[in-house]
Amino acid sequence: MKSALVRLREARDSISATEGSIADYLLGHPEEAMELSIHDLAERTFSSPSTIIRMCHRIGFEGYKEFRRAVTYEMAIRKKSEEDEQKEITRSDSIDDIIEKITYKNIMSLEDTKNLLDAETLQKCVDLVRGCQTVLLFGMGASLCAARDAYLKFLRLNKPCVINDDWHSQFLQARNSTGRDLGIVVSYSGETVEVIECMKAMRENGTPIIAITRCVASPVAELADYKLYTTANESTFRSGAMSSRISQLNIIDILYTAFANSEYEYCLEQLSRTHIRKPASLRKPMSEAK
Repeated sequence: MKSALVRLREARDSISATEGSIADYLLGHPEEAMELSIHDLAERTFSSPSTIIRMCHRIGFEGYKEFRRAVTYEMAIRKKSEEDEQKEITRSDSIDDIIEKITYKNIMSLEDTKNLLDAETLQKCVDLVRGCQTVLLFGMGASLCAARDAYLKFLRLNKPCVINDDWHSQFLQARNSTGRDLGIVVSYSGETVEVIECMKAMRENGTPIIAITRCVASPVAELADYKLYTTANESTFRSGAMSSRISQLNIIDILYTAFANSEYEYCLEQLSRTHIRKPASLRKPMSEAK
């Protein structure tokens, strides 16, 4: 079942003003809205049935009926969670409160991201990783941390991969890409200028691209061949790099594990061969090592 409210929330900033008013009403009054017909909803939001249908199409639904069924299902299984989701960090929070709230936001981000994952798309991404000559990784800021995690994982399986920390080097690796390579781009916003330039260079070279990004219309999503969508429930103090980073790492873990599972025996052998064993002296307790 498609996660309707998550898709709507993620697309909120990229739709028209009229569609935005409909989205605001649905997000603010989901239970009440699900009792309304399309004509009643249009009247409540000063819009039209055709605008509602167009908004549903924009977020991946065939029409209002399919969207309403998805929301009803989502509300049924997440009613309690939605009450807790409104919790935000406040000045009076104790350390225990902060632990509870940040952990909860990360869990919710993972849950929402799971609901956005499409198994068929993931399988196609695995096939691309298996068939490519080299995996080229791209990301800026916090997204670069996620890209570097993918580099370390694929390196253990002897899958050739390249990552560079500065943008100029990333751009050069994009310019040198070929149709036999695979670009994996990590960008939560989908609007990172440096990443977009790298993607344009890869498109010119016929390099297939996987984007790990938000479920919204964006330049990154438009340039990618396949999208693995993430979402986030950020805290007051980090508007774009805490739960979003957790979601990105989760997607990378899933892609890596699915790839390893597709070449099971070989990857088990590789993991054993590349395991770095510590010298016995380093494994001793500090009291014995003196």
